[in-house]
Amino acid sequence: MTATQQNSTQTNSMPSPANCASADAQSQSLTAPHAGVIDGSAQDVQLTIMGTGTSVGVPVVGCDCAVCTSDNSRNQRMRSGVLVNTPLGEFVIDTGPELRLQLLRANAQLVRAAIFTHAHADHILGLDDLRIFSFRLEHEAVQAARRSAEQAGQQFDEAAFTQEASVTLPLYCEETVEQALRQVFSYAFTDPTRLAHRFAAPRLRFIRIVPNEPFELLGVRVLPIRLKHGQLPILGFRIGNVAFCTDVSTIPAESRPLLEGLDVLILDALRYEPHPTHLSVDGALKIIRQLKPQQTYLTHMSHELDYDRLCAELPANVRPAWDGLQLTITGLS
Repeated sequence: MTATQQNSTQTNSMPSPANCASADAQSQSLTAPHAGVIDGSAQDVQLTIMGTGTSVGVPVVGCDCAVCTSDNSRNQRMRSGVLVNTPLGEFVIDTGPELRLQLLRANAQLVRAAIFTHAHADHILGLDDLRIFSFRLEHEAVQAARRSAEQAGQQFDEAAFTQEASVTLPLYCEETVEQALRQVFSYAFTDPTRLAHRFAAPRLRFIRIVPNEPFELLGVRVLPIRLKHGQLPILGFRIGNVAFCTDVSTIPAESRPLLEGLDVLILDALRYEPHPTHLSVDGALKIIRQLKPQQTYLTHMSHELDYDRLCAELPANVRPAWDGLQLTITGLS
């Protein structure tokens, strides 16, 4: 179903849980005709929402509430994270504590970069799980350089190449996030000669990003958007007509025009009751009515929110997301 077709559904209708699965299945393939440029031709990009839970995850350790003991897999929520798969490779949004497990579940192959919303623990503590990819990127570069040397009839010195090339995995973030990552993962940014062996730490580099200034990553145009997480300035990201806005309590007025015309909005909704640093369900619905995206998926949900109950309560164009939800953005040109 295209986004235009999904938009034809009445937003005030109240589907039953029985109808929710059908609506979910139909809304996963969406048309976003201005998502970016890859080699000048139409291409598809796939987003996998790898984690839809709050900072402590769901089920919560030691909790015997109905959601935490539910046998519905869509009530099992890892910490926040998104995998973006483009024709030029994969990147992630945030590196939560379960990143390795999430990437295995999503069948990721070679993550080439990470971008960050902010530096809270549930969004950064899986950073070391990128270590394997930094070394695979180096191996990829070595093999390419070796082939090039052989084709030119030249000798190839792998040791010299790896020392000079210094292949690293890029981290796209604001300065405050870089400072936090350097502090929490200090071993990853120390003098490599002080490490026990060359594979002991990920090889990373920082690339600064600025709100409202788009950048290109693996052929896709990414727009950082200023959001507020309580009093903390954080970032959301728009890729074409899809936007990811987690951990948000307020969308500044100057950011709202950047979130207009969306096919899909992935939006924070922590619980029913108001919260000082997150949107509640009602708060999220208010923003959805203002921005008018064709389809919205709620994320960063606590164990107070039951999947089936939300399906029965929400408008037809708003669904609770679930771990593993895949959105295929078509029509890139």
